[in-house]
Amino acid sequence: MDLDTAFNYHHFASHRTLAAIAGDLLPAFTISTKVGYFPDGHDFHPARLRAAVEQSARELGRTPDTVLLHNPESSVEGFACACAVLREMRDAGLCKNWGFSTWDPRRLLEAPWAIPRPDVVMVRAGLTVSAAILNAVDELVDRAEITELWGMAPFAGKADDSIWQTVDTSTFLLPGQQGGALQAGVATAFAVPEVTRLAVGTSVVEHLAEAVCGSRLEVSTERVTEYRALLRERATVSAGALSRKDR
Repeated sequence: MDLDTAFNYHHFASHRTLAAIAGDLLPAFTISTKVGYFPDGHDFHPARLRAAVEQSARELGRTPDTVLLHNPESSVEGFACACAVLREMRDAGLCKNWGFSTWDPRRLLEAPWAIPRPDVVMVRAGLTVSAAILNAVDELVDRAEITELWGMAPFAGKADDSIWQTVDTSTFLLPGQQGGALQAGVATAFAVPEVTRLAVGTSVVEHLAEAVCGSRLEVSTERVTEYRALLRERATVSAGALSRKDR
């Protein structure tokens, strides 16, 4: 079982809360956490990152398995240095893996940088992600030589939105498979883009159960390829229309 959290979640008390609730069971979980946000804002200063990782380990009572830079697009100028710092912390035994979690990688791609190859990168996944962001993820994977890609927020934090009752997400499933809208949406998120893990957050136990069921379903590669092609085509047409209008 995996748990994903962050230094700033739950008003900067997520690690203490996890340790208090899970108790002796916590070592049975694989834990990923994120650093970069502080009470006074986003900061990639090496000393603050190191202090946050060390505090996270103390509060969890164990070393986190993976530490990710949180939304590096918010501090692009410090991105490369922060990556080097996390790799050093991994090599020093403060975590097993390092990487970064980005909600929108487009700003990262606008800046020149060279970084050590990350162990893990987390990006948005699923049918709520725009063509522009999906294309940026593809470019990021190539540029940073990413081999382990994780997904997050398959419903953009709105799993109870009425749209999931009107969109037939089951069209992405392989024939013969049964699944509700949320289950099929989770299954599709594993393929848009292709990720090995998917972080989902919910306060509704039923939604969590559906997410687990969805992770066991298989999607049609052909349907996903068609969907990605349609997204790219629509984005190109929209961009062309805007260009003509601007002239």
